[in-house]
Amino acid sequence: MEASTTINAAGGRKGSARRKRVSKSVKSGLQFPVGRIGRFLKKGRYAQRIGSGAPVYIAAFLEYLAAEVLELAGDAAKDNKKSRIIPRHLMLAVNNDEELNKLLKGVIIAEGGRPPFVVDVLLPRKAGNSKSSAKSMNIAH
Repeated sequence: MEASTTINAAGGRKGSARRKRVSKSVKSGLQFPVGRIGRFLKKGRYAQRIGSGAPVYIAAFLEYLAAEVLELAGDAAKDNKKSRIIPRHLMLAVNNDEELNKLLKGVIIAEGGRPPFVVDVLLPRKAGNSKSSAKSMNIAH
């Protein structure tokens, strides 16, 4: 008795339905495109061989970085009583975070404006220090 197997048009064995394709991003639980990053790694010729975990790791890192920047920019937008994130909010978020500022030190964000900076002399004096500042300036009462 010989078991006969026939191959259907879908390319699989008889009786098996065609499986739905699941992307690498869905498998890894990421929003960033793992397959596209893998393709860019291969086309960029950064190495002769690229492991299957490399694009997943890079996509996860980029997704984390984007989420971190967007969270801080959203907080900056709320501080300015705005509901939309504009480039100014991105610039403020990056400059206020020590690690992101170090990472994006030489980056210029278009339409971001200048970082806020006020010289200490121009700031208003505190009420408790008015006597000491008057003595230091030799002002008689």
